[in-house]
Amino acid sequence: MSKVDFHMHSSYSHDGDYTPEELLRLAHKEGLRAMAVTDHNSTRGVGEAIHAGQSLNIEVVPATELDCLYNGIIFHVLGYYIDHTYKEYYKIEKYVLEQEIAVSRQRVELIRKLGIEVDMDEALSISKDGSISGEVIAEVVLKKPESYENPLLRPYLPGGHRSDNPYVNFHWDYCSQGKPAYVHIQYISMKEAISLITATGGIPVLAHPGINLKGRTELLKDIVGMGIRGIEAYSSYHTQEQNIFFDKKAKEYNLLITCGSDFHGKIKPAVFMGRFGLEQDGLDIFRALKEFKLNKLA
Repeated sequence: MSKVDFHMHSSYSHDGDYTPEELLRLAHKEGLRAMAVTDHNSTRGVGEAIHAGQSLNIEVVPATELDCLYNGIIFHVLGYYIDHTYKEYYKIEKYVLEQEIAVSRQRVELIRKLGIEVDMDEALSISKDGSISGEVIAEVVLKKPESYENPLLRPYLPGGHRSDNPYVNFHWDYCSQGKPAYVHIQYISMKEAISLITATGGIPVLAHPGINLKGRTELLKDIVGMGIRGIEAYSSYHTQEQNIFFDKKAKEYNLLITCGSDFHGKIKPAVFMGRFGLEQDGLDIFRALKEFKLNKLA
């Protein structure tokens, strides 16, 4: 297991379970020496994470993960060593949350039309801030005894082929872009995401490209041209072949190589801190990231 992990989510993400302090304590138990809390479109947990890390001797990189659009595709861009107090991050979080709340009922109705009954009140009771995500819907419906009678839900139940990470797999299969219960959210452009991260002193890194690129690796050239400075080559979502491929691509474009588990907690029970197929301890990746930041300041 690696001693670093630069992609994790706290309870400040709509789908994260643990507070920043709880997340740091788990990381300490796992022997991590450096990490980043990369909440979705949010930087509110960064200060808490840094404070908790100081008492546990874990170096916390101030970071976030921004949803953004490029070429009609939703991407995630990680920002490392950002000024997490910059007000624009709070504005983006509010902008996205307002849309998520507004489309929640529509998302539930689309799931119902597929033949999956959802109790709206129950979904709202376990949601954060009134936003009903695909993961929240999955948590509600998969706990019902009658779920075993619905062939649409069997893959996510124990023993099913999508049961390793049932809640997020349900979201990806039904509510993500291009799927039958997808509802459009207007995110900022990738260019805007990269510009914001860069303007606030940060390093923009393309998250888990094996998922978001959807095999369209030819897009990398243009993405690099927009100012991406690194690739999350090592991800818990990648096969080992993908890890190797994106490691080579990062070197080809002279980009930083980063690594992250995308740990959340209960919605991804098969994802573990510090585990993403990297054979080394990852400290060299941390040193390179830190050195890049120092050179930017020089």
